[in-house]
Amino acid sequence: MSVEIPPEFLDLFQKKAFGHLATLMPDGTPQISPVWVDYDGRFLLVNSVKGRQKDRNIRRDGHVALEIQDPDNPYRYMLVRGLVIEVTMKGAEEHIDKLSLHYRGIPYPFKDPNQPRVIYKIEPLAVTISKR
Repeated sequence: MSVEIPPEFLDLFQKKAFGHLATLMPDGTPQISPVWVDYDGRFLLVNSVKGRQKDRNIRRDGHVALEIQDPDNPYRYMLVRGLVIEVTMKGAEEHIDKLSLHYRGIPYPFKDPNQPRVIYKIEPLAVTISKR
C-alpha cells in the first residue's frame, strides 16, 4: 500500500538533493548508486541507462530503497522503501534533460543513441525521516 511523502520533505525535490538508490544483486547483496531523483506527486522517478547493473537488478527484483539527503543539512534526510511498478523508455530522453536542467542547469550533455534511457517509477511503501 502506497504512502505519501511527508509535506515537510517535499522541498528536497526542489533542491539539488542527490538520492542513493539501493537495489539487490542476484546473490541478495545490496548495490547502491547515486542518482538524480524526481517526484510526480505520487511516485519517485529515477532515470538510468538500460542494461546497467541497477537496471538489471530492478528488472529482476523491483524492491528498492532510496535515501535523499538535504544538501543544506546532511542530518536531515528521507529514506523511502518502495517497489518499482513500471520501467519505461517512453519519455526517458526528455526526463533526463529535465533532471539535468535541475541538477546541472543544462540539458543532459552525454546522450548516446547506443545507451537508451529508462525511467523507473517507484511506489513509496514506507518512509523514514530524520529532521535533526
